[in-house]
Amino acid sequence: MSGKNTKRLKIGVLGCGQIAQAAHFESCTKARNAELYAICDLADDLRSRMAATHAPQKSYADYETMLADPDVEAVIIATADQWHVPMSIRALEAGKHVLCEKPIATSLDDVLVLEEAVKKSGKLLQIGHMKRFDEGLMEAKRFIDSEMGNLVALKAWYCDSTHRYAMTDAVQPLIVTSANAKKPAGNPKADLKRYYMLAHGSHLVDTARFFAGEIVAVTAKLSDQRGMYCWFVDVEFANGALGHLDLTVAIRMDWHEGFQIYGQHGSVIGKTYNPWYYKSSDVEIFREKEAGSFRPLGADGHFYRRQVEAFADTILTGAPMRGADIGDGVASVRAMIAIARSVETGKTVRLDSVAGAL
Repeated sequence: MSGKNTKRLKIGVLGCGQIAQAAHFESCTKARNAELYAICDLADDLRSRMAATHAPQKSYADYETMLADPDVEAVIIATADQWHVPMSIRALEAGKHVLCEKPIATSLDDVLVLEEAVKKSGKLLQIGHMKRFDEGLMEAKRFIDSEMGNLVALKAWYCDSTHRYAMTDAVQPLIVTSANAKKPAGNPKADLKRYYMLAHGSHLVDTARFFAGEIVAVTAKLSDQRGMYCWFVDVEFANGALGHLDLTVAIRMDWHEGFQIYGQHGSVIGKTYNPWYYKSSDVEIFREKEAGSFRPLGADGHFYRRQVEAFADTILTGAPMRGADIGDGVASVRAMIAIARSVETGKTVRLDSVAGAL
């Protein structure tokens, strides 16, 4: 990694919990064009420990006070899902740019309110779909857009493993917790169907949209047996392509995530690793004109850092936005609701017909 730029985006991180500790603090510290300027959390013991570890310039117990700091230029929202929308709106109203963890919202009404707030603010809101900054996926996207011609079909899968924590605990930092940390009302995992769709389905939907464009309709089935939740989702894309999505939690094997894409002038096959290994996806691109394949290395696999750098580039230099924006967020929420409604009714559901929440 290169050294720090002279001009850097000053970021305040809201929330000192697991995702901040495992991803965002380090990403801001390592990013060439950003810095971890401030952290904020209600839990004094947790905030003090993180301040001592990561050395931000400022440490706040109160979110409004951090937002009032004129030196804070952008905020990363690293809280529980139910606070994503209100905390993002408060930051936008305070004149801050926002990078918010996914899922951006849990209901269509909420995400539409946020969309209006983004438009009114004139500020940038980027959603934390860090997989868009996986160099393997980016190379696949470049091939799809510039060489493949018409995209005919896409298959993508996201299958969490029963062994993931035994494996990731060995490589992740030890997560510091606090009895004083603010927790969401109720237990987010009480409804596992909802929890898995929000936590994992949001990634799968965004990856499908990243490659193939807008989803117009879904037909979904759900199997729930022996501790495995398995969604099979047939997808219709606006460009006429067909898709099939497989979301299964938890499989009795290693982490299993990837995609196959078939097009007019070639195909792409990809295998994606558990994100905490910071390893770019293995991607094989087949070009029909050459009757040969190409495998990009993707040596830089720190997609959380790359996500922050792209966010900062857009704000500091006006570079085109490469991450998921609020429009992508609205579409993702619509797709997840449509999948849930299709499971309930056994019918094909168009995304433009959905309402309500997951």
